[in-house]
Order: sequence, then structure tokens, then C-alpha cells
Amino acid sequence: MNEKTQELPDFEKALAELESLVEQLESGDLSLDQSLQQFKRGVELTRHCQGVLEQAQQTVEQLLDPADAASAAPFDSGD
Repeated sequence: MNEKTQELPDFEKALAELESLVEQLESGDLSLDQSLQQFKRGVELTRHCQGVLEQAQQTVEQLLDPADAASAAPFDSGD
């Protein structure tokens, strides 16, 4: 399976993989070709994580928007 067809993992796994890639790249033990492949994967994971975070931020903003009637719901404290 090549890098372009590889599925992206969930956010936590993508972040862990990205941290691992950074450690590998910083070690200096990879060949130039391996480093480029790892860098490409890192860029892909970074973009994926940024997209997930942006989507989560939009969801939170929608939920907290007092002007949005759809997000208004009575609070039930359970008492």
C-alpha cells in the first residue's frame, strides 16, 4: 500500500504517529529517501489533524453561539 492510498487514522493515533515520525527524522538515522517519505507522511498527518481540530472548533462554536436557536436547549440538572 503506498502513502497516497493509506487511510488516515483517528486524531489520537495520527498525533502519536506524527510524534514518532518527528523522532525518527530528528534522529538522523534515515536515508534521504526514507526522510522524504516520512516527511510527506508527516505533512499528510498534520493536515488531517488540523482539519479535525478545525471541525471540532466549529462544532463547539456552533454549540456555544447564543444567537443560534438550534443550539438552544433547556438545561436539565437531573434533580
